[in-house]
Amino acid sequence: MKKNSETAPAVHYRTASQTLIDLLANAVWVEECALKRGPFAALTVRDVHTIYAISMYEEKTASQLARMVHLSPSAMTTAIDRLVQKGYVERRRSKSDRRVVKLGLTHQGRILYRAHQAFHLKMTQAMFHGFSDDAAGILEKALDNLKNYLQDLLKE
Repeated sequence: MKKNSETAPAVHYRTASQTLIDLLANAVWVEECALKRGPFAALTVRDVHTIYAISMYEEKTASQLARMVHLSPSAMTTAIDRLVQKGYVERRRSKSDRRVVKLGLTHQGRILYRAHQAFHLKMTQAMFHGFSDDAAGILEKALDNLKNYLQDLLKE
């Protein structure tokens, strides 16, 4: 009889749990090291993730961005002020409603966005290296399950 994910042996949970702990810690550490050695040394990992959340061609309000990166509005304002001062983000008045201020990336912000996107793509390629299509599908499902679990926790 084939076991499903609900009845997987606890040893798999313990091993996977430790792997996730190591993976998350190492990913943040690698990001921090890459930032310190590269042209973006003045930024923090949180700054980079904030820039990434703004995205390449969309504009977002500060409140939309605060929800996405899980910061309070006042902390978001401080973060945005720093990124504007450093030249990565700019505030733009909405064309349809001049009272609304949207956030967009500057040229320098888009360069950083692309570099961060390439970093994530390389990590993803490394993760799928040597996988068959079936195994890759299982990994995608596992990642989707984890994403949904974390999103549910954030809603609580």
